[in-house]
Amino acid sequence: QVQLVESGGGLVQAGGSLRLSCAASGSIIEAHDMGWYRQAPGQQIELVASITTRDSTYYADSVKGRFTISRDNAKNTLYLQMNSLKFEDTAVYHCNVATGVLFDWGRGTQVTVSS
Repeated sequence: QVQLVESGGGLVQAGGSLRLSCAASGSIIEAHDMGWYRQAPGQQIELVASITTRDSTYYADSVKGRFTISRDNAKNTLYLQMNSLKFEDTAVYHCNVATGVLFDWGRGTQVTVSS
């Protein structure tokens, strides 16, 4: 059973930075296009960044230039560096595959940005 465990969230002031990590069981990170998703209260989950197995990246317009997605295949870990955080980035952040059938969602990590 695939397990995705997100960490690194917290409370930060607007303009601050956080680095999220997603630890995956097995070689999930290496074998799949991976993405970071977020869900704000009362809103649908949205894909904010993704990285292919060939390290091509995609960013939603709302985070472009501020967030950077990366992967460490040797550590089976996906990262999301978030800079210049805004109040509207407040959400629970999850990792999962970016294409194909989603794995079971992990618990996510809460990011709260104070204005």
